[in-house]
Order: sequence, then C-alpha cells, then structure tokens
Amino acid sequence: MQTNKSCIILAAGDGKRMKSAKPKVLLEVAFAPMLKWVLDAVVKAGIAPEHTAVIIGNEAELLTNWLSKHYPDCKTFLQSERLGTGHAVMQARDFLKSRTQEGGDDVLVLCGDAPFIDSDTIESSYTLHKSKGHSVTVITADLVHPKGYGRILRSESGGSVDSAISTQTIQAIVEEKDCTPKQRLITEVNSGAYWFDTRLLYVMLPKLTTANKSSEYYLTDVVGLANETAGKPVGAFKSENSYITLGANDRRGLRQLNNIAFDIIADKHSDNGVEIIGECYIAKDAVIGSDTTILPNTVIRENVTVGIGCSVGPFAHLRANTVLGDYVKVGDFVEVKNANIGDKSSIAHLSYVGDSDVGTGVNFGCGCVTVNYDGVNKYRTVVEDNAFIGCNTNLIAPVTIGENSMTAAGSTVNKNVPPDSLAIERAELRVKQNWKLNTLRRAKNAMKGQGKKEQ
Repeated sequence: MQTNKSCIILAAGDGKRMKSAKPKVLLEVAFAPMLKWVLDAVVKAGIAPEHTAVIIGNEAELLTNWLSKHYPDCKTFLQSERLGTGHAVMQARDFLKSRTQEGGDDVLVLCGDAPFIDSDTIESSYTLHKSKGHSVTVITADLVHPKGYGRILRSESGGSVDSAISTQTIQAIVEEKDCTPKQRLITEVNSGAYWFDTRLLYVMLPKLTTANKSSEYYLTDVVGLANETAGKPVGAFKSENSYITLGANDRRGLRQLNNIAFDIIADKHSDNGVEIIGECYIAKDAVIGSDTTILPNTVIRENVTVGIGCSVGPFAHLRANTVLGDYVKVGDFVEVKNANIGDKSSIAHLSYVGDSDVGTGVNFGCGCVTVNYDGVNKYRTVVEDNAFIGCNTNLIAPVTIGENSMTAAGSTVNKNVPPDSLAIERAELRVKQNWKLNTLRRAKNAMKGQGKKEQ
C-alpha cells in the first residue's frame, strides 16, 4: 500500500427513498453492499484502509458495525446535517490535516453509493494527476443521456478531449440545476470522483459557500476556486467505464444496478471460459473454473469457488463458503451451503447439502438432506470418497459415511457408517389386503361420476 495516497468516501445518505432502515450504502448490488464495491476498488488501487475516511450520517450504527467487521482500520466522521458534498468532506478536515503531516500528498474523494468505480480508473487517473501536476483531477465520463449529472466545462484552447488523457484544463463543473440550456447539451459529466492535492483541499473547504439554487456546499466549487488561486491546473481524466457515474436513488434504480452488475460479472466469467446459459445471479467475488456450465436461474453467492468442468443448475443455489472441486455436478433445485464437494461428485436434484465435507466420486440420489441444525447448534456431515447416498436419505449430523459405503433409499442415518458398508433404516412394510376404506373410496368416486353424467 502507498502511504502518499488517501481516500474520503461519502456515505452519509440514509435509506428513506429506498424505503429501507439501512444506510443507503449498505444496500446490496450482486449480493454485496455498494460500499464494499467501492472499498474493494480503493484497496485494490493501493490505498490502505487506515488512510481511508468514511463520512457517515445519523443513526449509522449498522454502518459502523459493518465497517468494524469488514474494514476496521477505516476512520469515520459524522455528518449530522446533510448540506451537500462539500459539507460532507468538511467533516473530515482533521483527517486531511493529519494526512498532510504524514505525507499524504493526494486524496481521492468517492461516492459510497456509486459501486462501479474500478481500480484501473483510480490508478490511471492518479497517474495523470501526478504527471500533469494537477491541483484537482476530476474523473469524468461521456454519457448518451447526461440528464441529472454535473457538466464539465473545458477550456477553449488545448488538446483533444476525446482521449482519457487530455491536455485541456477544466474551468468549472456546473450542477444540473444550475446549467444553462447550452450547458445541458454537454455530454461529458462529473462522476463524483476526484483527486485533490490534500493541502489545497484542506485550505479550500472553508471557502465554499451556499450561493446556488440548492443552498448547499458543493464540492465541485473547489474546481473554480482552485483555478482562481491554486497556481496549478485543474484537469480531468475521462474514464472508458461510463458505469462509474451510476448510482441509485430508489429501488428501481437499485434493480437496474443489480442487472448491470450481474451482466458485468457474467461477461467476466464468459471471458474466462465459463459457459453461462440464460439468467444467472453470481456474486462479484465468486471464482468459477473454465469449461464449467452455469444453467438458468442459478444463484451463486459470495465466497464460492467452483472448479473446472462442473455443471451447476438449473435453479441451483450455491451459498456462502461453498467449494466445488473439478467436474462436480450440482443439478436442479439443489442447495449447497458452507460445504466442500470433492472432484467428480454429483448432487443431481432436489437435495440440500449444508455444513458438509464430501469426498471424491460421491453420488447423492434425489431428495437427500444433511440435517445440520438442532435449533441451537450446527453440525457437520462427512461423506467419504465413492460413497453412494440413496434417494430420500436424511443424514443427521454430526455423522460420517465411510468410504465406498451406501445408504439405502429412504433411510435416516444418525450413526457413523464404516467403510464398505450398507446403512438401511426402514420400518417393516405391512400389506393389508381388501382394505375396507378402499371399498368406501371406490363407492364415493362412483357416486361423483354418476352425478356428473346427470348434469
């Protein structure tokens, strides 16, 4: 991690418009909070969590608890009133001051509810920021439909703006509400992400005013102030990833983010040799080997690894902490949770395998269940290599099925089974011929049929 870079993430928004009790940044895109997407990109770009500040809002206990679990080294600063992006960053002035004293020359500001910022954009924009000696570098993107976004006003002279690395400087960023009709025609927009000279940002924040139509402190006004007083140019890095501008203000918008995320994730796996058929829902950190086929309506959650040459689905659910070896089959309406499934094993249909360690070459028949929870504690099931689990078997954990053993269909197994054994647990079948209820049922059905004819 590089010590000269810092980050401030704006995460004070509540979930009211989402009709959620959660802070907005904890709402999920592809099974991960939006804030996790952002923090993961920041860390991947080389900015340490201890050099990252997160601006939180009131009633942010859920957010602080999440950070303490996943990113405990991040600093948090409270924005008790929501008076604009500039006001949010003002809450971290002490952080900026300490970072300048520690050698943190530059600070990245990001929106915690814009999940598609990527590490390549962060690193490339930083390279431009340093090489051109910018006081501010605005990360921008071109949009076909720029409505709602702040427009980038470039200088009249300078190089082409078609490439990511432009020699033109930025005069100002104009928010949508403050745009003239001509300015609304501009398609280059502010993504809400910036690199600042840390000392300059610290000095400029107290100079922001609320002289705008929203009566808020705009962080974008630092661009104009820097042009007037900084003595160093204000530039822009135009990202090729236009998705970096996307956020969500309501559940419909969040659904659109999820659709985009699942498509991005599916494309990544397709490029790596995975065959994905139909609609599937895959977490961003899932690892899937080449020549694996994912069939329609499969859900693959976080922290799942799938080996090469597997077949998963349709309608399968791989839950967290599941590892499938190579050439494993997980068929329709199968759920696997917190389990390790060995190479060439098969769980073909209508089964639940949870909290289990399954060896190689194991076959589960239809309708099998590992009974792992007694209402208080969860227990593991072990199925050793080449075992055969018959249809409708219940494995009552903790239990071990030995190597090359078999359970008979319909058995409930609550004792360990030695290798090369058959476990069979069935009540004796009794057959009563000429059962009188059958005679009554036949007569009742005949009366129903007669009534229909008369109608």
